[in-house]
Amino acid sequence: MSPKIELPRGVHRVKARGRDYFYFQPGRGTPNAGARIRLPDDPRSPEFWTAVRQLEGIAERTDTIGALIDAYIASWPSARKKITPATQSQYRRYLQVVRELWGNLPAEDLRPAHVEELMVKIGATKHGRANNILYALRSMCSWARGPVGLLHSDPVHGVKTFESKGGHEPWTDDQLVFAEKNLTGMLRRAFFLARYTGQRASDIIRMGWTDVDGDTISLRQKKTGVRPVCPIFPELEAEMATWEKRPGPFLLQDSGKNIGKPVSANQLWKVFDDYRDKHEELDGVVWHGLRANAVIRLRRAGYTGQQISDTIGMSVEMVERYSRHQDRVAAAQTVLSTYRERKL
Repeated sequence: MSPKIELPRGVHRVKARGRDYFYFQPGRGTPNAGARIRLPDDPRSPEFWTAVRQLEGIAERTDTIGALIDAYIASWPSARKKITPATQSQYRRYLQVVRELWGNLPAEDLRPAHVEELMVKIGATKHGRANNILYALRSMCSWARGPVGLLHSDPVHGVKTFESKGGHEPWTDDQLVFAEKNLTGMLRRAFFLARYTGQRASDIIRMGWTDVDGDTISLRQKKTGVRPVCPIFPELEAEMATWEKRPGPFLLQDSGKNIGKPVSANQLWKVFDDYRDKHEELDGVVWHGLRANAVIRLRRAGYTGQQISDTIGMSVEMVERYSRHQDRVAAAQTVLSTYRERKL
């Protein structure tokens, strides 16, 4: 029989249907009881005590926006609807923007007008970044207005995202050049694989030499089960020529205590986020944007939606969405060229 765990102050156990559930609620049973927040199920796990420490640190100040963000993040390990590690990384990044602006302000004072003003300011130049901040805020506020009762009004009510132009924003030419010149190691490999195969981060981390067949790479996509056949374009071929041929994935951790081990999608995002935060030239870019770049590149070369779909593993409809702007540019150039020829 395992030894009894002594629970810290503010934590209580509830037994239901033969299972133990743990909750953090300072002042339980008193008129000043705080919000009841579920903890991870195993009190012997590091995740349990990390969540307790985080909640203990904010128990005295659950009224501020910064404290609300801390409480929301602390709730993730025990959330019924799990948030993927990649999404957690994104939410942390964009909620940090909110914390820096309003962290010490009372959470109940935040109004849709304030959020709308922030959206307009950031969205003036970066629609995608503004939308991502709003997504993170929506998720947090939905949680806070639920059973935990940390918010009574909805500060994102009525605030709209900017209209999508057809999927994630592609990287600009300047951003592509910067990445090609400056990225090194694992990040450089990931960049070339994503840019020239158009595959998601969850797929490029699994690619290896066993997926190469002559001048193509083929790997069943984790999300959809589709198995595209990706041409190895000369730019990627030249880069791959410098990679050692060995079993396992192309991407391995190149720093830290797990150096030499495979990279998870979450780790890839973390390393990339750290790098992007230090280089304003890449502000706002995401891995999925390179998927858009791959589509646009093939469209510019004159390939059809079906051909691009087959090589990238994207629906024809989505290919058309990503290609819409490029198609309009090509149409304008054709009209202009024809017009000039007629004038000669």
